[in-house]
Amino acid sequence: MTAPHQQPAEDRSPAAHEDPTPPDARRVTPSSQRIAEGAQKLSESGIPQALADLAQASDKAAALNEHGGELCEKLGIEYLEASAQRVVARMPVEGNRQPVGLLHGGATISLAESLGSIGSAIHAHPDKIAVGVDINATHHRSATSGIVTGTATPAHLGRTSATWEIVVT
Repeated sequence: MTAPHQQPAEDRSPAAHEDPTPPDARRVTPSSQRIAEGAQKLSESGIPQALADLAQASDKAAALNEHGGELCEKLGIEYLEASAQRVVARMPVEGNRQPVGLLHGGATISLAESLGSIGSAIHAHPDKIAVGVDINATHHRSATSGIVTGTATPAHLGRTSATWEIVVT
């Protein structure tokens, strides 16, 4: 007899827990299936075409300024140079300040993320689509006016990962 607060034991026989999926269908893991579905959605959204257009552009900075994305537009980011070896952009402090009048750290991080992402995308194309997985920042100096410039240079460009050093001055 079980106590009132306990559930009866489950049937743990193999027949009760067998996977009804045919063995050939089990080769696709949920993770690889999600990746495939994500790639399909990206393809349908036109993102790979946008990356292909960027890769083929002779002036990548101009192409990015024309189609740099909504956040870059809101922050006023202007690309000056873009290649797999160096990405440079600038951003106005005005319009990107926190309440105390300093350049907002989130705006600075968005500039840095944009630079690293673009460099990685250029490096990865046409075989892969790059996505950011980690960002770490240290703020050494604040800005209250003018323009800040971010310069991204690769610390590592590998087959499956890239690491960028991004300095904002």
